[in-house]
Amino acid sequence: MRVVACPQCGTQLPWEGSPHRPFCSERCRLVDLGAWLDEKYTIPAPLDDESADEGEAAAPPARSGRNGRSDG
Repeated sequence: MRVVACPQCGTQLPWEGSPHRPFCSERCRLVDLGAWLDEKYTIPAPLDDESADEGEAAAPPARSGRNGRSDG
């Protein structure tokens, strides 16, 4: 049987059959979720000029006219 540690509190628990895995309890799951929502965890991503340019190019064109088509 594989035993793992809860990433939140460190309690040892069996991996198989644990309804809250990888956490030991609903409480630890919610504490971890709260940390993500409070932005205490981050996923690093490189910020370079190319990725900023791609974001601007992906924006949809502005609409004009009543039907959303350009008039010209």
